[in-house]
Amino acid sequence: MTDDIIDIRHLTKVFHTDNGDVEALHDVTLNFPRGGFTSIIGPSGCGKSTLLRIIGGLDTDYDGEALMDGQPIPGPGRDKGFVFQDHRLLPWLSVRENIRFALPPEHKKDDELIQSNIDLVGLTGFEDALPKQLSGGMSQRVAIARALANRPKILLLDEPFGALDAITKIKLQDQLLRIWQSEHITMVIVTHDIDEAVYLGQTVVVMKPHPGEIKRVEHIDLGWPRQRIGEAFNTAKDSIYQEFFATN
Repeated sequence: MTDDIIDIRHLTKVFHTDNGDVEALHDVTLNFPRGGFTSIIGPSGCGKSTLLRIIGGLDTDYDGEALMDGQPIPGPGRDKGFVFQDHRLLPWLSVRENIRFALPPEHKKDDELIQSNIDLVGLTGFEDALPKQLSGGMSQRVAIARALANRPKILLLDEPFGALDAITKIKLQDQLLRIWQSEHITMVIVTHDIDEAVYLGQTVVVMKPHPGEIKRVEHIDLGWPRQRIGEAFNTAKDSIYQEFFATN
């Protein structure tokens, strides 16, 4: 087994529209280390979410290769978890039942497994709450618990905290890091937030648009636990800022 869980090779994605073809990704080659945390950042329209959908098997119409554990990604599966900006919880189901819904038939009666995921995201005591009774941050924690319920090999996060207030976002970023460190699941996050990309990522991938290409891969050597202030963090952040704005 290699050190990389995902291997993207010369990947090109074209959308065919009534107004002509749109090349969303062009000749992207990128590796994602097993057990690592990678941030992908770039301006709107650079293909970040498209790349994430291909890794997750939600889009299989492309040229090039997208491999997981050395094999072509055939489509979505329980080995790949997804968290979106919209939590997408079923409003008529409780926290417990939303997580149960994501489990395969053989595990749907495993209340201990469900409870362990609720505990993992810090929602003990809210098992019977409906989504309308939860804050935005709590709803996203349920979405994370649901995505982790099958213990996927990789968790893909598409701007999961983009709609949250600053304080809630910071708390969830820290909780996500604790989950990553305790569960050893590979994580990939797409974000517009440079601070978030640097704070979370061991590696930050900077993309440029029209078509989407990899401009730079920056390794963030800040250690753990990380601090959001200080010279080292600001230096890493400033480096990404320069690359990010150069893509516009």
